[in-house]
Amino acid sequence: MGTADHEGREATPSTDRLSGVMPVLETPFTSDGDLDLDSFDRMVGHVLGTGVTAVMFPGFASEFHKLSDSERELLTRRLLAMTTRRPDVAAVVSVPDHATRLAVERATAAVEAGADALNLLPPYFLAPPADEVRHHVTAVLAAVAPTPVILQYAPAQTGSSFSPETLGDLRARHPNLVAVKIETALPGRLAQALATGPTGLRAFVGYAGLQLADGLQRGIAGVQPGCSFTEVYQRIWTLWHRGDRDDALALHGRLVPYLAYWMQEVELIIAVEKLISARRGLIDTAHCRKPTRRLDEQEAAVVERFLTEFDDFLQPARNGQRAT
Repeated sequence: MGTADHEGREATPSTDRLSGVMPVLETPFTSDGDLDLDSFDRMVGHVLGTGVTAVMFPGFASEFHKLSDSERELLTRRLLAMTTRRPDVAAVVSVPDHATRLAVERATAAVEAGADALNLLPPYFLAPPADEVRHHVTAVLAAVAPTPVILQYAPAQTGSSFSPETLGDLRARHPNLVAVKIETALPGRLAQALATGPTGLRAFVGYAGLQLADGLQRGIAGVQPGCSFTEVYQRIWTLWHRGDRDDALALHGRLVPYLAYWMQEVELIIAVEKLISARRGLIDTAHCRKPTRRLDEQEAAVVERFLTEFDDFLQPARNGQRAT
């Protein structure tokens, strides 16, 4: 049974909401590089209106590494103020802090502020020893139990490596580790190994959903892409789970050529997604804080081609117009 919210509606347990398409929210900036709070509110409102059951902030797609502590806290609390009115949507707050002490403090503060679940990025700066990384993860898991935690596994970006056995052992010792976000070129095998292991650990695919087709065929719990074209991922997910699998794979196949290029660099996919969001009216500008990856004329033209090809899915934001 779920718990009732303040208006008496039945709230879905947060673990049940951690499935399907879980977009990672962007951080909108003004053209001067300041936070654009109005755009943030509009973007969040639009994404919540696509039917997702969970959203995450702040991740790589949010440019978390370019935000001050106070900015992260401000935007997180702003998000939680919106999601607490939506018992059908879980707010997943990411904890990317490198120091274990700070990560524990940030995680417990997020839970106290109303986060439904956490996303934990293991420490990676200066390549900490594996036993220290595991200590970091277990310290956060223990501090926030029983709040659900998703462990982000991104070896290309962090260098951290976890075997299925290690992840299964963490799950056995800490039941609030409910899923792993796998951001590798070939996530399917690991996802399947986790799902069929003794603890049945669920998996999400990240990496902009480039390998979503393989993940769907291996029974993943969901996908965590960016938020600029959430509706396309939602359509793929819906088609697959209602039995229209050929149509789902065909639609994903149309995405692959774009994603394969954009995912060659993290800063590239960030710049592309923010341009898409700006062109759709979800945010006012596509500004990324420096250092960034500027799109050249050809790359910007590909974004326009993408918007044309998927126009049937990508309606303008409420109270927003496509930028010119």
